[in-house]
Amino acid sequence: MNKIEHQTFDEERALYHLQNTEVCDCTFAGAADGESVLKEARNICVSNCNFSLRYPLWHVQGFQLSDSTMDEDTRAALWYSHHGKIENCHLNGIKALRECKNILISNCHIDSKEFGWRCDDVRICDSNITSEYFLFESNHVDIQNLHMRGKYSFQYMQDVTIDHSIFDTKDAFWHSKNLTVKNTVLKGEYLGWFSENLTLVNCKIIGTQPLCYCKHLVLIDCEMIDCDLSFEYSEVDASIIGSVLSVKNPKSGKIVADQIGEIIEEEPIIPCSCDIEIRIPA
Repeated sequence: MNKIEHQTFDEERALYHLQNTEVCDCTFAGAADGESVLKEARNICVSNCNFSLRYPLWHVQGFQLSDSTMDEDTRAALWYSHHGKIENCHLNGIKALRECKNILISNCHIDSKEFGWRCDDVRICDSNITSEYFLFESNHVDIQNLHMRGKYSFQYMQDVTIDHSIFDTKDAFWHSKNLTVKNTVLKGEYLGWFSENLTLVNCKIIGTQPLCYCKHLVLIDCEMIDCDLSFEYSEVDASIIGSVLSVKNPKSGKIVADQIGEIIEEEPIIPCSCDIEIRIPA
């Protein structure tokens, strides 16, 4: 590969359509305030670089981005790019990843509103992410060991697996389909509403009014902490360790728990026939 190192670039499309090149220890910032510095690049490795310009990696095919920093001025950093690895990076600009495909994110710290919209085939592991709207309308996503803080996360997604993670969010998983979440802490409000084929295994669920209006919802050996008005109008098969504050009008299926503080059977707007069972201690 060719190599570019120890340089500063600030002009428009400074390295446009760069191919088969390593870019090392470079700075993308300056008075010219140019955009799209690496647009349309092919087969590039970018390492130990600092970015402070908008739209740096658009329409890039085949890339590695490692040990680099993108500051708050690096708006919309990676769009329409595919077959890429992002490792050991700090990404801080808004809308950092959008409409990308086949992306690995590993050991990264990310603070980016609207991160990861409409992406496909994404793997995230060993990372910390803060994002208000996280992975909106993205599909085929695998997550391992992610600490995430946000508000409206995982909406309108399909085919998602999550393991050994911690989420402090709000109404996660709304209208999403085919999700399996294992060994994970889910803290928020109105978790999982309108989801379909959501399976939670050995998870800790924290917060008010979770898991309502769900289709084919499964909970296996999950804890529910501070969860009131749970499962309203949901099709649910749930095995719960410990207690639930309250359950309200579950649509169908079966709920088994060690204790349920209150079972609310208000006059339903649709027929409800869920079996609710309190375990008998051995």
